[in-house]
Amino acid sequence: MRLTKNETSTTTLTRLITALDKQQPVTITYTKADGTETLRTIEIHDVIVTNAGDIVLRAADRDTQEMRSFRVDRIHAYTVHRSAYVVARPAADEPKARTTTGLATVTVLYPVDLPIAARINLLADALAA
Repeated sequence: MRLTKNETSTTTLTRLITALDKQQPVTITYTKADGTETLRTIEIHDVIVTNAGDIVLRAADRDTQEMRSFRVDRIHAYTVHRSAYVVARPAADEPKARTTTGLATVTVLYPVDLPIAARINLLADALAA
């Protein structure tokens, strides 16, 4: 198990993105927003940078088999497994169509869909800012 406090955030992101590209599940020790700590095995499907600059993993939780979001800065430890993904990926994880009148709406999360080298550089730049 790797402790995130013992490595740079760029190294952590590099390993998590590599697990995404190889489709290897990851077990994480994660602190929820309310402060409770959980141990989860996830299958990462996307890396997202929010408007606030938080880096978020969109991943399927193996226990619930549902898509969840995990902030990278709340991951305290992780282990990348050598097995393959087993949870079926959802068909479309897009926001529902909204009917707007008057004011425009803005989506909060921006998906990052780049090759791994470009992803690492983009995320490293986001961390440096």
